[in-house]
Amino acid sequence: MKLSGTYSVSKWEESSIRPDEDGKRASKASVELLFIGDIEAQAFVEYLMFYTTFDEKDMHNSQAKYVGQIQIVGTVNGKVGSFALKDSGSFHGGLANSRVEIISDSGTGELASISGVGSYVANAQGCNWELEIDF
Repeated sequence: MKLSGTYSVSKWEESSIRPDEDGKRASKASVELLFIGDIEAQAFVEYLMFYTTFDEKDMHNSQAKYVGQIQIVGTVNGKVGSFALKDSGSFHGGLANSRVEIISDSGTGELASISGVGSYVANAQGCNWELEIDF
């Protein structure tokens, strides 16, 4: 079953892991998202990022690779529960592109058997996601 929708960022707290060096930065971020569409949920994310180019004045000029885990709590097509995603992506030219995969056996409630893969694209204008799932 193919699902889609948007999400908005309700919290982004990012900090450097170690001092910046030659315009490069390793950081971590705690993030909260609100999913809208076929998934109606709140999401809690932990990201690790490495910026190969870091522009503190305008983050959209930065370039990075990142990994994260996303815990989604809410409904999927009316089924209530939670599940976790493994997230891997890149940020370049103000655009984040990610591939996500549902972590095996992470589902709870009516989502206990959920599995699947997907992607999302995010920029300053908005965030769109797609997920191909099975129950």
